[in-house]
Amino acid sequence: MNRRRAALAALLGLGLVGVGAACALEPGKDYLVIKNAAPSQSGPKIEVIEAFSYMCPHCNDLEPKIQAWVKKLPADAVYRRLPVVFRDSWAPIARTYYTLEVMGQLDKLHNKIFEAIHKQNADLSSEGNVFEWIAKQGIDQKKFIETYKSFGITSKLNRGNQLTRSYNIGGVPALVIEGKYQTSATQAGNYDKMLAAADELIMLARVERKLATEMGAKPK
Repeated sequence: MNRRRAALAALLGLGLVGVGAACALEPGKDYLVIKNAAPSQSGPKIEVIEAFSYMCPHCNDLEPKIQAWVKKLPADAVYRRLPVVFRDSWAPIARTYYTLEVMGQLDKLHNKIFEAIHKQNADLSSEGNVFEWIAKQGIDQKKFIETYKSFGITSKLNRGNQLTRSYNIGGVPALVIEGKYQTSATQAGNYDKMLAAADELIMLARVERKLATEMGAKPK
């Protein structure tokens, strides 16, 4: 019996509710177990990370569903985005994401970026085009460029690239739960099934944390 099955068996013995639903998922089909799982950065919260790119049409299609789903997340879960860079032309917009996040302008422009690329056919694959587009959005262009080119944003981008490799993200959109489980529409079957699988993986992470507490150990 592997460690995960042993953990779930122990939780069943403790009479915890909800384990049955988590067991309904089939590893390797509905989700993947990430080798060398990256530690969660969310402390007591169960971390849910969406690996995405503004350049990806599938991420654009998912966006309304993911926004509605995030609003219904349980109180012990937290959602974060991870802009991935699969090719050089994706780097400027990934850097833009981090820049807007630091400037406190991400909520204002997040949906607008998707619309610009996928509805208005804007080319935001180069820094120059991004800077021109930003200036039209009422953002201080000089401040944006300074932040965009800063060491802090480069560090965030490098960290994001490192996580993309650690999570073994091969396509987007994908969801990573607790740094150790990954699901996607390709794995689960479609967007709705992906989100349902993520719900169950959150439940699995919760009961694993409960087991760790019962055993007097911290979750890894």
